[in-house]
Amino acid sequence: MRTSPIKQQESISVPFLIEKLQDKLGIQLEVLTDAGATDRKITDKMLHRPGLALAGFVELFTYHRVQIIGNTESRYLQHLSANERRKAFEYLIRFDIPCLFITDNNSLDAELIDLANEKGIPIYKTPTPTTRFAALVHDFLDDQFAEQVTIHGALVDVYGIGLLITGKSGIGKSEVALDLVERGHRLVADDVIVATKKGENVLIGAGTDLVQHFIEIRGLGLLDIRAMFGVRAVRYQKRIELVVEIEVWNEDTAYERVGTDDHFIDIMDVKIPHVKLPITPGKNITVICEVIAMDHLLKHYGYDAADVFQKRLAEKIQRKQKGIVRGTDYFEHDYE
Repeated sequence: MRTSPIKQQESISVPFLIEKLQDKLGIQLEVLTDAGATDRKITDKMLHRPGLALAGFVELFTYHRVQIIGNTESRYLQHLSANERRKAFEYLIRFDIPCLFITDNNSLDAELIDLANEKGIPIYKTPTPTTRFAALVHDFLDDQFAEQVTIHGALVDVYGIGLLITGKSGIGKSEVALDLVERGHRLVADDVIVATKKGENVLIGAGTDLVQHFIEIRGLGLLDIRAMFGVRAVRYQKRIELVVEIEVWNEDTAYERVGTDDHFIDIMDVKIPHVKLPITPGKNITVICEVIAMDHLLKHYGYDAADVFQKRLAEKIQRKQKGIVRGTDYFEHDYE
């Protein structure tokens, strides 16, 4: 399987973050001061609550992260006298923090806002509760700074399972994807798949802006799947849950026969179930791909055909050892 790493995002600007939070996530923001916002860069996907920094402990202060002042920090500041509040805030903004958000309709004294303005630190206020706001911003930043690779293959949603079809060029990946779409499944992308690592063990696959839902069939050319089959036949992203590698049958290769051994492939340190599928004349790869997806669903719900077969085999051996040559099943007459 061919993969190519994509250069990771090193930073985003504060204005870009503000624009996306308002336009894409629908977060209501009020600008208290945007001094220096254009020059401020965010380089970390994690967020920080500067409660200890306001109290004077800055030994482990991750000031380079987006800072959030929620109810706890606001109550602490209000608990202080005006002079103590000024000193605590000055202690915070002496660091080169990228931006500061005031959540849950909390407020800052005008004097403190002026201090931040002088230091060139942008401050924004939102009515969104702290927990929800932090979750939305972290999810957005996690997406922006996520590790990515490109994979040569075809990604199809088969019965709700993200099936990534890989193999050498010209082996028929696109044809299998097209056949799956014809049978009612949904194309995510063909040829170039952008895989994004979300969290520790989730890979999300999508197409590129250029290719989108086009499929190239050798001898025919490019096909626009959305225009041809309608919006029901496509989706823009899907979790990669199975990798089916198509290869020409090799008699010297030991292929899985029973399915008792699980095989995985490592993509960005995420282990994905891997099926190596040899092709020969007359073999219906499309139907087999559907069966692979259904078998994965059965395993997800606790049913493993290989385990069931092994148990039956063990019971058969035990019965034979006990001298029971034939079972007690009664075969009725077949009247038809």
